Amino acid sequence: MRLAGKVAIVTGAGSGFGAGIARRFAAEGASVVVNDIDAAAAGRVAKEIGDAGGAATALRADVAASADWAAMVAATVERYGQLDIVVNNAGWTHRNKPFLEVTEAEFDRVYAINVKSIYLAAQHAVPVFRRRGGGSFVNIASTAGIRPRPGLTVYNSSKGAVITMSKSMAAEFGPDRIRVNCINPVFSDATALSAEFAGGDLTSEVKARFLATIPLGRFSTPLDIANAALFLASDEAAFVTGACLEVDGGRCV
Repeated sequence: MRLAGKVAIVTGAGSGFGAGIARRFAAEGASVVVNDIDAAAAGRVAKEIGDAGGAATALRADVAASADWAAMVAATVERYGQLDIVVNNAGWTHRNKPFLEVTEAEFDRVYAINVKSIYLAAQHAVPVFRRRGGGSFVNIASTAGIRPRPGLTVYNSSKGAVITMSKSMAAEFGPDRIRVNCINPVFSDATALSAEFAGGDLTSEVKARFLATIPLGRFSTPLDIANAALFLASDEAAFVTGACLEVDGGRCV
């Protein structure tokens, strides 16, 4: 098993990519803290993992709140004795619309969940990683950060910040044997935010428009993203840091 003996926090793991990552990590031997702001959703995923023979604990936390991060990291270490991996998957977007129509409150929420959360994760997890002699962050960014679509300017820029932050963190924390990588998924109809990206209902016409931009001819799935995260979090990627992996069917070529 590729993550045997490791402990991981996966944020936003009550559905979509996060749930896929949590399930995949557990199947590969990790003890997983399933985080979501929706406690019931986190509980369902943790139960599924447990029923399948894996080890998982559900923890509700707001990833934009420092006190919640402190409590989550402390609870993880208390429950499992260590922390090896943090997957910053929780994300948010404003609805697809002109830049000047995005409200200040929408802007603040997008940046708090998509960007500030990674800062807070580092604030609370890096000291634990340092005591352990290393660790791994996997940050879920987006193809939006390198090939943005119109109508999502604030979201696009937040994911660009995630990409740059990941690279800079990798350079800064490398001497501590802390690796930091990110993944850039393309549009998926398996996430709760897909309708917001599209600006309304996911009709067959809307899906066809998005699909036409992906050379491999399909959307990303939770398993696609989970497999990429598994590699980056595992010892197979021991010499990989500061990388951003496009899992996008060729969208960014």
